[in-house]
Amino acid sequence: MDVFRVLHVCTGNICRSPMTEHLMLAGLRSRLGELADRFEIGSAGTWGHSGSPMESYALSTLKLLGIDGQAFRARELVAEHVAGADLVLGATREHRAAAVVLHPRAASRTFTLREFARLTAAVDAAQLTAADPVERARELVRAAAGRRGLVPPDHPKDDDLADPYQGPEHGFTVCGDLVQASLQRPLDLIAAAVQS
Repeated sequence: MDVFRVLHVCTGNICRSPMTEHLMLAGLRSRLGELADRFEIGSAGTWGHSGSPMESYALSTLKLLGIDGQAFRARELVAEHVAGADLVLGATREHRAAAVVLHPRAASRTFTLREFARLTAAVDAAQLTAADPVERARELVRAAAGRRGLVPPDHPKDDDLADPYQGPEHGFTVCGDLVQASLQRPLDLIAAAVQS
């Protein structure tokens, strides 16, 4: 079965990237039903919390959205994770760079989450012609890569997702809301052919 693999990257893999992993999978399931099984969504961190569970506020933020993240365990980012992904989404520009350093050939399919949202916001659904959601996802990655430099952010830091680590619960809620907002357009574009 042809699958589309997404890798989310942050620092410790206990806050931002696991939240994004779970929210993306939930978003795909709500849009695609069983077809979401053709998407493998994972995450990893650039700095060692391997084997650790998600931060408690990250878990509670997901729980409020009906998502159970209790089984999650962090892992450290290695080159094979990047090489095997069809799309790599870093929490920040630093994470994007770290992924590309590990596997330079992934540069064209590596973005920050907010950068990918910004670039796909300008993609017309009519540009994506595949009826198959996996092929459509690949088309979307190519379309986003093709828009690099054409749709600059107001400020470079606008492409980063702030780290709520060791902060109050509200920071995790804000992070979760921003992740969901960033995922909405890309997931809608991927699912459009199936839902039409």
